[in-house]
Amino acid sequence: MGAGTEVLLDVRGATKRYGGLIAVNDVSFSVRRGEIFGIAGPNGAGKTTLFDVVTGMVRATGGEIDFDGVSIVRSSVHAICHRGITRTFQKPSVFDSETVMGNVVVGAHFGSGKPWWKSLSRDPLVWDRSVEALEFVGLAERAEERSGDLPVYDKKRLMIASALASSPKMLFLDEPFGGLNDEEIDAMLALLSRINAERGITIVLIEHVMRALMTLADRVLIMDQGRTLRQGDPHTVMTDPDVVRVYLGSSAEEAASTAAIKIAREEERNA
Repeated sequence: MGAGTEVLLDVRGATKRYGGLIAVNDVSFSVRRGEIFGIAGPNGAGKTTLFDVVTGMVRATGGEIDFDGVSIVRSSVHAICHRGITRTFQKPSVFDSETVMGNVVVGAHFGSGKPWWKSLSRDPLVWDRSVEALEFVGLAERAEERSGDLPVYDKKRLMIASALASSPKMLFLDEPFGGLNDEEIDAMLALLSRINAERGITIVLIEHVMRALMTLADRVLIMDQGRTLRQGDPHTVMTDPDVVRVYLGSSAEEAASTAAIKIAREEERNA
């Protein structure tokens, strides 16, 4: 993870209200170019809504969002994607009746910013990007298979391939490790590390799998009830008594000790 000092994404006071409910409440953070930035917190903390606000899925009620020096707080999903932000979703979202290659071609064409009618004929550049993205995630041999028949892990890789084919500067990944077994988690860790290191793509991810978050993230933001609870390096943040109490739901002292043991084991494993 070779994060630089240049801020690629700057979120200041992001707020989203639904009537009397404040789903995201004055959240601020920045992500540096080349960084892997993690977002965690209990269910209902506002993490996915924050993703929706930044990526243009919903309009912010308040706050400012700059990406690569340009305000995107009022931009459409299309415009934000064409500027270089692409996202995946918590539940595997693919075109079930389409082939694996067909799914990635859609991502490549969408990211190109070309008019829809250009998709009626095969664009060599779009096709090449799609082939390359499938090879990168390890799905090239399944290109002609029906996407709906894929297991969860392969659907998650397919979503990532579709995102990569759009040529992003930044990937927003909503729980990429959810529903995976230990072997698949290890493989996904390796894939995301390669995307960051070899492609230079900045990654922001929501994740509940602590092993993945601690291994990947340069910094983490912990949310609770729509607000920022803590922000900083993973080891410091995840052993903070308030974070442990809110996130893990146990006594601060006991949980902090457990978290410290888990961190030590992970460091030993990666040594």
